[in-house]
Amino acid sequence: NCLCLSCLLLVFSLFSVSQLKVYDLRASNLPTVILLTTDAYVTVSCGSTSLGKTSVRYNDPNPWWNEEFSYFYAEENDMLTLEVYDLDLVFDDQLGVCQRQLKVGTYQHDCFLTKGGTLHYTYTLG
Repeated sequence: NCLCLSCLLLVFSLFSVSQLKVYDLRASNLPTVILLTTDAYVTVSCGSTSLGKTSVRYNDPNPWWNEEFSYFYAEENDMLTLEVYDLDLVFDDQLGVCQRQLKVGTYQHDCFLTKGGTLHYTYTLG
C-alpha cells in the first residue's frame, strides 16, 4: 500500500499542475492621438488557453484594472501572454504584447509596449 501511494505521489509530482493568478494589471503613459486618450483593455492567456479580458478603461492613459485571472492547469514554463488594446469603432489597435515564461512563485513585471507606454502586472504560480 505504501509503495502504491509513493508511486502515485511521484507520478502526480511529475505531471503536477499549479494554479496561476494574474492580477494588479495597470498601464502607464499609454499613447494619445490628437487629444484622444486610449480606451484600453488587456487580454490574458496561458499557452493557447484564453483566460479572458479586462474591462475597458475609457480616456485613461494610466489605467488600473482591479481584476484577477485564474487558471488551474498552468505548468512551469508555460507561456503567459498579455495583449494591450485600444478600443476603436472599426477595429481595436494592438498597443503591444507581453510574454513571459512562467516560473513557480510570485513575480512583478514591467513590459514596454511597442506603440508606447508600459504594462505592469503581477502573477503567482503555485
